[in-house]
Amino acid sequence: MEGSEEGVGLRADALGMCWVVDQLNNGQILVEIPDPQPGGPSPRCPARAGRQLTPFAIPRVPRGALSPAPGRASQCARASAAAPRPGRSGPALAPGARDWRPPAPAQRALLPGAKSSPRPLPGLCPLLSAQPVPGARIRPSTSLRGRRAAGCRRLWLARSSAGRAMKVEFAPLNIPLTRRLQTAAVLQWVLSFLLLAQVCIGIIVMLIIHNYWFLYIPYLTWLYFDWNTPEQGGRRSNWVRNWAVWKYFKDYFPIHLIKTQDLDPSHNYIFGFHPHGILVAGAFGNFCTNYSDFKQLFPGFTAYLHVLPFWFRCPLFREYLMSSGPVSVSKKSVSYVLSKDGGGNISVIVLGGAEESLDAHPGKFTLFIRQRKGFVKIALTHGACLVPVFSFGENELFKQISNPEGSWLRTIQEKLQKIMGFALPLFHARGVFQYNFGLMPYRKAIHTVVGRPIPVRQTLHPTLEQIEELHQTYMEELRKLFEEHKGNFSFRREKTFPVMDF
Repeated sequence: MEGSEEGVGLRADALGMCWVVDQLNNGQILVEIPDPQPGGPSPRCPARAGRQLTPFAIPRVPRGALSPAPGRASQCARASAAAPRPGRSGPALAPGARDWRPPAPAQRALLPGAKSSPRPLPGLCPLLSAQPVPGARIRPSTSLRGRRAAGCRRLWLARSSAGRAMKVEFAPLNIPLTRRLQTAAVLQWVLSFLLLAQVCIGIIVMLIIHNYWFLYIPYLTWLYFDWNTPEQGGRRSNWVRNWAVWKYFKDYFPIHLIKTQDLDPSHNYIFGFHPHGILVAGAFGNFCTNYSDFKQLFPGFTAYLHVLPFWFRCPLFREYLMSSGPVSVSKKSVSYVLSKDGGGNISVIVLGGAEESLDAHPGKFTLFIRQRKGFVKIALTHGACLVPVFSFGENELFKQISNPEGSWLRTIQEKLQKIMGFALPLFHARGVFQYNFGLMPYRKAIHTVVGRPIPVRQTLHPTLEQIEELHQTYMEELRKLFEEHKGNFSFRREKTFPVMDF
């Protein structure tokens, strides 16, 4: 048979198949056998002239996936030549032989040692027909195949997670001046919160090192006599609270204050602020500046935002902080505000505290209030009404590195909190000139909703049962406040109430 015309044709087909395999192994995407026209003669096999030829698609094979051994190619050629096809007459297949078929796309073989990618690339046809991604810079190619490959790479980069991570979205140059001023106002507030206390301490240390005694001796003497001022109502300055920078700060997010019921100016109140968030921007914007709607909604009232006593131990910085109105959150400080005669005083307490900031993640509310009952005892002692306050959007301003309970990061944060008295959440958001990373908060609206007051009868020595009963009433009112307003101001339309746990 090897000397017959049929044998010569099979050897020719085997050589042709080897040539196809070599082209595929060399990285060619598509190979066509020359001159095979349906119904035309085959130039490689004179014995098969006049037979009807049926073209078939050559699949894409990875380099090195096929073996160029002539024995395998000869078997494929014999099976292909002997297979019965429409309009073709020829010898039947040998017993046990099978016609060769291209492998299905879903059954692609992997090279030895290769691993399947968890995120497969898009299909070949969509890639070859896709348009280039706007903004991508790829070296131009003169060939059609090169241009198609460049478009494939650009489309894959834009669709993949790696492409999204590498992309940096810069702020446009034609931003209005007002928005630039808003960004600058929030930037100075963030830097003041994070760095100003350290800078002030450094200034005092430098004055001492360089022996500028005529500066630090008078200040330290005055600080000694003024040490208890943060616990005695503070020292606010309307000049500082009227700075134009706070107007731009409020409009950056923006910050809104919503009242649900009128309050009696002849009584004192405790506002329980929830949630803490990262930097408590809603509480500062509403109760520490004169550009919020607080004076219009609650005329005749004075609000005192209670913050950690740690901030009032920093020289120079404490003066700047007290000028905006904050006071210490100690029991003595809260009692001083609520014991003022005439009423009209509001103690704003962020009940979750610094510990709650470690769980401030977007779309999640974990309130640390179940074991916080000290404010209830103070309210009973002074007869101050309790008012739940929920600030929607507070947790949407920053993203925080994942720190679930029991993780090594959370363990370190909790230990540092016990040592220093405040938490250190690892947060991030946007930048000044780009929107992908930085310490600037996102432009998310903050809606601070003030709930209905809970009447409290003054009890100088409240029992545990009275404290527990009033605490349960407060949590129920806080739950109702959230359920009533979550559909109007919640970004993610939460279906369940936040977890209240310690």
